[in-house]
Amino acid sequence: MNAVIDPLDRPVSVPATPFLAADVGGTYARVALMQTSQDERREVEVLAYRKFVCADFPGLTELLQAFVETDTRTPVRHCVIACAGQVIGNDVLTDNTAWPIHLSQLRHALALDDVAVLNDFEALGYAIDQDADSGARLLCGPDTQVDGPTLVIGPGTGLGAAVRLPGPDGGCVLTTEAGQMDFAPNSIREREVLAHLAPHGGYVAYERIVSGPGLLVLYVALCNLRGETPKLSTPEAITEAAAMRRDAEAVEAVEIFCASLGSFAGSLAMTFMSQGGVYLAGGFLYSLFALLERSTFQERFLHGRSARAFLSRVPVWVTEHGRKGVLGAAKWYLRRGLRGDAGLGHFSMGGVGDE
Repeated sequence: MNAVIDPLDRPVSVPATPFLAADVGGTYARVALMQTSQDERREVEVLAYRKFVCADFPGLTELLQAFVETDTRTPVRHCVIACAGQVIGNDVLTDNTAWPIHLSQLRHALALDDVAVLNDFEALGYAIDQDADSGARLLCGPDTQVDGPTLVIGPGTGLGAAVRLPGPDGGCVLTTEAGQMDFAPNSIREREVLAHLAPHGGYVAYERIVSGPGLLVLYVALCNLRGETPKLSTPEAITEAAAMRRDAEAVEAVEIFCASLGSFAGSLAMTFMSQGGVYLAGGFLYSLFALLERSTFQERFLHGRSARAFLSRVPVWVTEHGRKGVLGAAKWYLRRGLRGDAGLGHFSMGGVGDE
């Protein structure tokens, strides 16, 4: 999704004054006050940054107002928002955010000159940089950086994915609907889970299983298949129980989750020939790193036959979400202003890479 709500329908120039950048997820919203950097090595500079719990606010307008009231000293006239959803008129409609987002209402309430919107994983794609991401942890593959298409994937409230293609000025980022692809079971047990979720057949998306809520779906399904009453009620409780190996269904749910993520990531890496690497983004996955290392993720990622030779040369990193969403959104916004783009562009619905 790329969209601009600008009442004058004019090209939006690069803001010379600080502007807002927001990365809105299903559970958290990250907001920053940004400005064009005076340092030639950086495009943007963060002046203020806060992370909010979405449930604490009745809507995005109130959340951003709280940030403006406490973290800005001068009026802010420009805003860019990274989120999942569909732009319909002046609204962003999505199943993966805490509330609908009304762009005109937001612009009027905050007295903004314009509000620009892009896909959340498009923003992450512009922010991912292995050379600058010292916190990235290598999960599998060679610890090298090769120029080429780079994937960013994130299971959080939903399942999002984007690919950054190399080119001038950092290349370009393509958003995808990959999380909505049909789930493909690999084992007999996964076929049993799929049959339980869709007893009469039909469509089951990868996002239904490879996401934070999907982990809970897996756990409940496995309990039902074993005739057990589910004892855990959150993804965090399931991962904790699996790490301590104190709940058999939690252990199996995490194993299937990690294995399915491996298949999903490997399929996308083949689709885009992502020799530049794969980034698994988000705090949820970062906390699962030890479990991912012990899982069959790598084996499922490598697939088989001739694809294995290519995929074995593709590095897979796990990185925290952090400020990447707001940084990527700000970079996209500044580049768009430099090009003089205006009006409506494409929009791709995606998942939210962090809760």
